Amino acid sequence: MADTIAHASQAPDAPSLGVLPEWNLADLYPGIDSPEVAADLGQALGLCKAFEDANKGRLEAILREAGGPARLAAVIADYEAIEDKLGRIASFAGLVYAGDTTDPRRAKFYGDVQEKLTTASSHLLFFTLELNRLDDALLAQSLADPRLTHWKPWLEDIRRDKPHQLEDRIEQLFHEKSVTGRGAWNRLFDETIAGLRFKVDGQELTLEPTLNLLQDTTPEKREAAAHALADTFKDNLRLFTLITNTLAKDKEISDRWRAFEDVADSRHLANRVEREVVDALVAAVHEAYPRLSHRYYRLKARWFGRDKLAHWDRNAPLPKVESRVIGWEEARDTVLDAYAGFSPRMSAIARRFFDESWIDAPVRPGKAPGAFAHPTVPSAHPYVLLNYMGKTRDVMTLAHELGHGVHQVLAAPNGALMAPTPLTLAETASVFGEMLTFRALLAKAETPAQKRAMLASKVEDMINTVVRQIAFYSFERRVHLERRNGELTAEQLGEIWLGVQSESLGPAIDLRPGYETFWTYIPHFIHSPFYVYAYAFGDCLVNSLYGVYRNADAGFAERYLAMLAAGGTRHHSELLAPFGLDARDPAFWQIGLGMIEGMIAELEAMG
Repeated sequence: MADTIAHASQAPDAPSLGVLPEWNLADLYPGIDSPEVAADLGQALGLCKAFEDANKGRLEAILREAGGPARLAAVIADYEAIEDKLGRIASFAGLVYAGDTTDPRRAKFYGDVQEKLTTASSHLLFFTLELNRLDDALLAQSLADPRLTHWKPWLEDIRRDKPHQLEDRIEQLFHEKSVTGRGAWNRLFDETIAGLRFKVDGQELTLEPTLNLLQDTTPEKREAAAHALADTFKDNLRLFTLITNTLAKDKEISDRWRAFEDVADSRHLANRVEREVVDALVAAVHEAYPRLSHRYYRLKARWFGRDKLAHWDRNAPLPKVESRVIGWEEARDTVLDAYAGFSPRMSAIARRFFDESWIDAPVRPGKAPGAFAHPTVPSAHPYVLLNYMGKTRDVMTLAHELGHGVHQVLAAPNGALMAPTPLTLAETASVFGEMLTFRALLAKAETPAQKRAMLASKVEDMINTVVRQIAFYSFERRVHLERRNGELTAEQLGEIWLGVQSESLGPAIDLRPGYETFWTYIPHFIHSPFYVYAYAFGDCLVNSLYGVYRNADAGFAERYLAMLAAGGTRHHSELLAPFGLDARDPAFWQIGLGMIEGMIAELEAMG
């Protein structure tokens, strides 16, 4: 392979979709064999070692010297610059790998980069640990200096980790062994998923096209896809069970050493959200199951003339509603116009993703499934990955990921240390972007049937975002709690999965044999345990925000963009205060859930 990041082979785009874009990663590096990558990898190790040699064991002394606060501020700035360089290399390797996780050359490049960056960054581990050992009174006094005040949000943020940090050499051991531990199991999962093939009507398909068939207009294709998924998942059940057991045990060891009380507390800390806030969200959604998912699926079954829907019909298009393929240009214009109706600035930022090749849209064998927006580093720009197949949901996914991208662009000026947003608020811009796009599409509906189909699709998306993700969270909790008693068998995992799915989806969804294996392909369980509640948090928050927006004055868009631009510099309570919202109030969640319930009532009234 030449020194290039282009794909060695590409499946031709379906003519009805138009020309689908592929991202240009040259803004990060020209290619995996480029001398720039090798040079930066070598320089990274030197920078990290030099930083450690100059500063380890000296931070308190630096702070106590004349001009100490300004000197410490300069040291933090050096640390941020190194983090940006490491992040650029890591982002490039991850994006190249996501383009084709089955390509041995890309996999080797990704693995080698991970190892080298882990070695380099081990020299930086001391820094945040030592900062957290600084005398509280000394640091508080030093923060009066405006040069150090700039870093106050970050310093306060890392000090929240103080009760859970370990002795330096243990932290280094955890860090270095992550390559052969959690990182290796994550990679095994990714490569296994990408390599799976599903036999549907004589064709061998990858995961994304097979899952897409569950939304096909033909009942026989939906059922065939569901059976194909179940058969392949069952054939690989032993491996997925081992991966799940190993990673759950790995997390339990880490949590025990770090003195986390609850299985999800480390995620709450990373999200900078209180456990009681998440517990209130989960309780509110659980209590709303009968009013939301149970009620909606009962209505949908009636539309199909049945008492129950098989699990493969859960996301089926409505009967007697025309379905069409949405080309790429129409999808682009739909999202950009919806964004522009809210804020021309927001639309202009989103347009750059199209104009400057920041999006990779085609479905290809080996490509990472699903969709994401990768922020990379503030010195570069985000990239969006999609698997675009022309469905209405794909347009909504484009709106969702571009929301992330706009958020990441706006937050970038905060720098590598303070641009990242806690995951609870990281979903705000994405879900808000979806809502804007949905409302724009709904306004163009020409017939009652089209309006009903669009409302139903949005309700299903919201149920998938709120109800289903909280069910995922409940599944994870049960798995991780049960793992403390020993390894779980595939049968146990299937029973837990069926239990939470049955509870959340309700009696109108018939979970047929084979569905007990569908837990196997959810990547969040592997890559980011307990992340999933962030989707429900974001959806309910956006429903509340959108309610404020519809009744707000002309300054709402500016306040909203300012919230996104804050990145990780402020707590969720501070960011929501200008909108009169407080996630700590149990009644807060009812606002968002009430919007979903209202849409279901509107559908019921349509008959």
